[in-house]
Amino acid sequence: MVVALLVGVRWYMQQSAAKEAFDRHEALIKETNECLEMAEWNCAEKNVRALLKETPDDQNLQLHLAGILYEQERYEECIAYVDSRNFKNADLDYLKQKSESLIREIQDLQLERSMHFRVEFEGRPARKDIMEALAVLEVAYDSLCHLFDFHPENKMHLVLYESSQYQGVGPRPEWVGAVFDGKLRIPVNVMQHREIYRPMFFHELTHAFVRAMTRYNVPLWVNEGIAQVIDGSRTGMAKPEGGAPDIAALTTPFVNENNTSTAVKLYWYSQAMVERLLERNASLVHFRDYIQSMRTLGNEEALQKFYGVSSRQLLDEVR
Repeated sequence: MVVALLVGVRWYMQQSAAKEAFDRHEALIKETNECLEMAEWNCAEKNVRALLKETPDDQNLQLHLAGILYEQERYEECIAYVDSRNFKNADLDYLKQKSESLIREIQDLQLERSMHFRVEFEGRPARKDIMEALAVLEVAYDSLCHLFDFHPENKMHLVLYESSQYQGVGPRPEWVGAVFDGKLRIPVNVMQHREIYRPMFFHELTHAFVRAMTRYNVPLWVNEGIAQVIDGSRTGMAKPEGGAPDIAALTTPFVNENNTSTAVKLYWYSQAMVERLLERNASLVHFRDYIQSMRTLGNEEALQKFYGVSSRQLLDEVR
């Protein structure tokens, strides 16, 4: 009986250890996917390397690691890693070719690598426009670090594009200029118009900070509202005519809206709702804690905890 009991205990411990190992593995995969989705490259690299220790021949993981090196602006390391693989893959070839191309472009334009931004070009922007864009973005970056008391772990990804070269995710309405889709996509022609590009840069960079501050897709009205408060370009605009949008419309991507007047209305109500939040507590550090808490609390519970209000109540206040 004692022998049987010991065998039983040993079997239970083995099963328990196997389950713990499986659970750790699944949690690591889940976190890795979140890091990749939110472009948290340091986190993604650490986790992918840990997974590769378990399965070193996994070609999909090797491809992801090459991509992570590329996204971190470690172009030389990316090229060397691709060359060291013992299999051929079109995506690996693309990463190597793109890395080589960017190294040449940076050398040709005589650019120093930016401290906080990884720069790509679609089309052929002038060096002076690139330098001006980076100078303004660095000022905006320092301002947002101070306002939110937050320093992003990873570089921001900036793409300066000519309209004919736009390669963002999916179609976009005519009213859309700059876009943040994980990358700051800025039309280079705006560099001729200081009154346009400065608020534009602050707006899109705020989206990048929101994304860096939380591994969570915050409601669109929160994201667009705080970006407008920061850029200041629409502050004081008259309320659009017609009825207020519903909460559902304020939580879905505004770039899906093809009607310009409807888009203006969505932006106005988003800013007005966030301004009401800031009337309750003006600290943007408090706002940072609020959006970070959404990951564990959810949207409405976080709103109640930090500001004592629901999204519907906010919408009613600004109707």
